Amino acid sequence: MKLAELQKVTKQPSFPTSPAEQQNIITRLQEGGYNPVTVYQELEMSAGRVEAHHDSTFSNATVSLHSHSFYEILYCCNTCGVEYLVGAQRYRLQKGDIIWVSPGVSHRPLLPSNTAEPYHRDVMWISKSFMDIMVRNFGSTIPPMQIRSGLLRTADTDWEFLGDFIHNSVLEFDQKKPGWEAVVVGNTMLLFSNLLRCAMNTPLPMYAETPDLLDQVMHYVEMHYAERLTLADTAKQFYVSGSTISNLFRQKMGASFYRCVTQRRLIAAKDLISRGVALETINEQVGFNDYSTFYRAFKQEYGISPREFKKIQESGSGRSPRYRDRAGAKSTVSN
Repeated sequence: MKLAELQKVTKQPSFPTSPAEQQNIITRLQEGGYNPVTVYQELEMSAGRVEAHHDSTFSNATVSLHSHSFYEILYCCNTCGVEYLVGAQRYRLQKGDIIWVSPGVSHRPLLPSNTAEPYHRDVMWISKSFMDIMVRNFGSTIPPMQIRSGLLRTADTDWEFLGDFIHNSVLEFDQKKPGWEAVVVGNTMLLFSNLLRCAMNTPLPMYAETPDLLDQVMHYVEMHYAERLTLADTAKQFYVSGSTISNLFRQKMGASFYRCVTQRRLIAAKDLISRGVALETINEQVGFNDYSTFYRAFKQEYGISPREFKKIQESGSGRSPRYRDRAGAKSTVSN
C-alpha cells in the first residue's frame, strides 16, 4: 500500500501524533478489512526516485520484522529508549542517529513497554534504480558498499549536519513548493555523497549493543533460517530452556520464536523473488519443507501469493496487492 492510499483508508492526512491517532489508524484499517501490521510494514513507494516523510510510533502494536524493496534511511529525532534491530545487530538509538537499511535486509524497532515518549524519526526511501544512478555518477573510485546496513551516530561529530538533508527533504515533500522534487533529489545526492565521504575518511561510529541472548539467537536464526530450526534445538545451542527463548521473543519481539523465524524466511524469499529466482526452488532455499507450506505462509503474511508478488516486482507498476486481515477478510486497494 502506498502512503497516499494508507492516508485515504484511515482518513489520516499524516502519521500519528498521539496514541489516540495511532489507535484510530488501527481501527479504520481493521474496519476496512486490512491487517494493520501487514499494511504498515508493506508500504510501497509512490515516487520513482525518492520519498520522504516523518513518522511516529507509540508501541510495538504495528511493527514486526520486515524488509523493503528499496533503500531506507531513518534519522532518529529523539532519545526515548528505543532499540533498533538491523539484520542480527541491535542498536540503542539516540537523537541524531542515522540508520541505513539496504533492500532485503530485515529490520524493526523495539520499543520499551514503559516508554515515556514515542519514537520519532524522519524517513527517506530511495529506489534501487535511483541508487544505481547515483552510484554510476560517483564512479568506481567510491565503492558504495562501504555504506553497509547499520547505524551512524552523528551527535557531537563533524557529521551532525547530515540530518538536515533528511529533515529538509521531509519538509519539501510535505509542503510541495515549486521545484520541490528537484530539491529532494538534490538533498538525496548530497546526503549520499557525504555518507560516502564519512565511510571512506573516518571510522564509522556504529555502536551495536553488547550482544545478549536475543542478539545471539537472532544471529543464529540469520545464519540458519534456510535449515531446519526448532525451538528445542535452538535452546540447546545456548544452554537455556525453550521457554526462556520463547518468553524472550514474546517480550522483546512481540511474537513467538517460530513466527519470527517464518518472517525472516519470508523476507529472504521476497528478496529471491525480486532477483528473479524461480518460484519452485525458493522454498528449499529459505527453509520451508515444501512449496505448499511456503505458499500458505507467504499469502498469510503478505496477503498475496508469491506469483502475484513476482508480477508486481516485474511490472514495476507499484500496484497495491490485496491484503488479508486476521479474520480472513479480503480487500483490494487500487491506485
